[in-house]
Amino acid sequence: VQLQASGGGLVQPGGSLNLSCTDSSYILDYYTVGWFRQAPGKEHEGVGCIIRGNDNTLYIDSVKGRFTIGRDSAKNTVFLRMNSLKPEDTAVYYCATECLWPDLVKAWGPGTLVTVSS
Repeated sequence: VQLQASGGGLVQPGGSLNLSCTDSSYILDYYTVGWFRQAPGKEHEGVGCIIRGNDNTLYIDSVKGRFTIGRDSAKNTVFLRMNSLKPEDTAVYYCATECLWPDLVKAWGPGTLVTVSS
């Protein structure tokens, strides 16, 4: 399953942005869905995920309290709400059916670029 991320853009430090993850063939409610990012010159990094079944969420420490992952079942979408954005959040963001461990992702779908800059 290769999920598609969208919604990126340019935002000022302290601003907010909402990303969406979707797929045309699979019902995302049945999957654990994770958000990942790849900053320029760096490896992929897990950001957080929402667990199938109980919808519990996990986040890395650097985004806790700022990022929120949730489902919009009617739109077959998993969203990533990002608040209080920092320049170090600048990256291409991806979603995948894994949680936090990018080495487990077999293939990356299209990502979306988030640039935090004044």
